Amino acid sequence: MPDYSSISGEGSASTGDMARHRRARGRQKEGGGGQATMISSVINLLNTIIGAGTLAMPSAMSHFGMLIGVIVILWSGFTSAFGLYLQSRCARYLDRGTSSFFALSQITYPNAAVIFDAAIAIKCFGVGVSYMIIIGDLMHDVVEGFDSRAADIPFLMDRNFWITVFMLVIIPLSFLRRLDSLKYTSIVALVAIGYLIVLVVYHCASDVLAPRDKIRYISWGGPVEALASLPVVIFAYTCHQNMFSILNELSDNSPRSVIGVISSSIGSAAGIYVLVAITGYLTFGNDVIGNIVSMYPVSIASTIAKAAIVILVTFSVPLQVHPCRASVDAVLKWRPTDISRSQGRTSSPGGRPLLPNPAQSRSDHGPSTPISDLRFAVLTTIILILAYITALTVVSLERVLAYVGSTGSTSISFILPGLFYYKISDPNSIHHQRLAKEDDDALSAPGSETEEGDGDEGLLGRSAESIRSAASGSSAKSKNTKFPWRWRRKWRWDMEHLDPKFLRGAALALAIYGFCVMAVCLVMNLVGTVAAD
Repeated sequence: MPDYSSISGEGSASTGDMARHRRARGRQKEGGGGQATMISSVINLLNTIIGAGTLAMPSAMSHFGMLIGVIVILWSGFTSAFGLYLQSRCARYLDRGTSSFFALSQITYPNAAVIFDAAIAIKCFGVGVSYMIIIGDLMHDVVEGFDSRAADIPFLMDRNFWITVFMLVIIPLSFLRRLDSLKYTSIVALVAIGYLIVLVVYHCASDVLAPRDKIRYISWGGPVEALASLPVVIFAYTCHQNMFSILNELSDNSPRSVIGVISSSIGSAAGIYVLVAITGYLTFGNDVIGNIVSMYPVSIASTIAKAAIVILVTFSVPLQVHPCRASVDAVLKWRPTDISRSQGRTSSPGGRPLLPNPAQSRSDHGPSTPISDLRFAVLTTIILILAYITALTVVSLERVLAYVGSTGSTSISFILPGLFYYKISDPNSIHHQRLAKEDDDALSAPGSETEEGDGDEGLLGRSAESIRSAASGSSAKSKNTKFPWRWRRKWRWDMEHLDPKFLRGAALALAIYGFCVMAVCLVMNLVGTVAAD
């Protein structure tokens, strides 16, 4: 048996594509392929990213200044996109359709799996409750804006009444099993955010802009103001809790398709954030506040904008219930892992673990059986009831969400993707060796030379250290020489050219960056709490 942990050298792109194509077809038979299109995946992921926080971007830019503000927005988008990319790289180590934070933690940090999923569940639950609170706080203004006589009707001014009414919309959407089923509501939500963008840009073009002395083009408000606004920008890209669901449901989960989903979603969000931040900041200068819509004169246009925010957050609640339910289910299924037993696997004479047989490898992927209908309904009902009660009894979750966001968002966006990939892509990892063996089996299978290896079909790319040999390396070199533009296109889109060692180092750096962001956010929250007291 070849020693897959010591294979090195330059790999052939065409050979890796053939292996990827054959391995994907086999796994789709085992785990079932998804049905979601690339467009619907981009829509759902973009709706998860963009929320009411978009309206706080001008305020954040007032503290950073325009130049540094744009750089911070783009940098935050890049780091979030890299976290999503690492999630897609990790998903290749799992059976098709079973990717999740729980499944990854089961094969990397088994006894910490419950902590990871509990943090994700709490974070998503808190965000969902905050959306319900926003509905209650805005709807009475919306109704009064359309008809001033509504102020004389008590129940129309009652926040609890409006939270209850909109729960009738949230409940059926939360009981949909597949994230792809929410694509139409996500389109409506994106239309709502589109109206808000048009409103901000229109006022920038038609209103008198702020004086030049109230606009910071190059300078900034100082380190304290900038660090206080940093979480607003970083957390504006948080969508990683739904990335594994996107990967599981994506019909074409080839590297090019996955990169397209990530780049389209993050790129669109970054463009929207920069546009709103600049135009809103130019309109009001350093006087801009967190919710820019509230600064516009009372009119039908501003009232519609508030209604658009309500629509946006209403259709965003089910996108938080989906990962929250999955994480709660994983926490309830979790059982302590006997580390000594897992370390007692047979090893090769060289001290490296032997490749497991298929039955053993499948058990490493965590629970692959779908949640039963009864369990699904019970968990969804409990989450919605608790969220509803919390939204009715708590007026503001600002301080609680600040701490939850500082820990939960940084964990799922930076820390967990970085640590998971760094651990699972270790050349000595048994899971990495198994993936390399699957590449080898796909290449050695009869008829592999006639497969369609030229496209980007297949699982989430060839393995980090796919089958490498001197012959294949020379073949790839001559092929790239003959078709240089084709090589550049693959370099640009599927990112499979990245050196595995560099990628592992970058993954570790992302995790360290996440810990630093968490520390900064927690310190700023503590400073804010002390200042408020």
